[in-house]
Amino acid sequence: MPLFLSIGECMIELASLGGDTMRKGFAGDTFNTAWYARSFLPEGWRTAYFTALGDDRASGEMADFMTGAGIDTGYIRRIPGKSPGLYMIHLDNGERSFSYWRSASAARSLADDRAALEVAMNDAEIIYFSGITLAILTSGARKTLLELAAVQKARGKIVAFDPNLRPRLWTDKDEMLDVISDGARAASIVMPGFDDEAVHFGDVSIAATVSRYRGLGAASVIVKDGANGATIAETAEQTHVPAFPPAGIVDTTSAGDSFNGGYLARIAAGDTPRDAAAFAARVASAVIGHAGALISRETLGV
Repeated sequence: MPLFLSIGECMIELASLGGDTMRKGFAGDTFNTAWYARSFLPEGWRTAYFTALGDDRASGEMADFMTGAGIDTGYIRRIPGKSPGLYMIHLDNGERSFSYWRSASAARSLADDRAALEVAMNDAEIIYFSGITLAILTSGARKTLLELAAVQKARGKIVAFDPNLRPRLWTDKDEMLDVISDGARAASIVMPGFDDEAVHFGDVSIAATVSRYRGLGAASVIVKDGANGATIAETAEQTHVPAFPPAGIVDTTSAGDSFNGGYLARIAAGDTPRDAAAFAARVASAVIGHAGALISRETLGV
């Protein structure tokens, strides 16, 4: 049974219900992508999440949530005495900001066991990770993950990477840009958001983003540009795919993550990149019409 493997950190999410009442959930960029990939992958595919959790009650609840969502937790490492990270959502007119508590997160140790990570990657046909995955790791653990990803890329597997630039997670900007570039070198598909690339890499155009990531060795670059759509480049030629107009914007969380999951699921099904991107645009458009990061396929109606 073919496997989609997503690697990163899932966190405890606290969202206000008004006043002092909070709702607890679970989310995180790579887990969100796993959620949407699982929703749209062809029949017979399996979706798994690779991370590290602790041995506390919250870790158990998170693992149970993943299992209940149809996501395989068999590769997850358990680290005694550790707990998941936590974040709180602040919502203003559909746009979110966040407060984080993740410095002692178990997920920071996800790549410390090279053998366990290698087993999971060897089992997968599609491997997905992000710049946030790399940001939370030590330099040695990053090296391990990137070395193993490069091996899978060389074997012809799909290794997908979303740079997902988050400066607050990095010691300094130069380190962030260097490591993100290393992540792209280890990937066959790079899926950046143009706003981030323009701000942090100084790209003056989508063509500049495409050229830079293609120059780092990515066979395919899909640049997401919000309401302006997405641009796909697998050769020197670029293909633009328009955004799918949303019925209304409630919450933009997980727009990019859901696009990535929908895109990779349709690539697994044999779609062309253009068709996969058009489908992914529909998914992202439906997601931002609902509150929360994780929306069921039935609710989305895609």
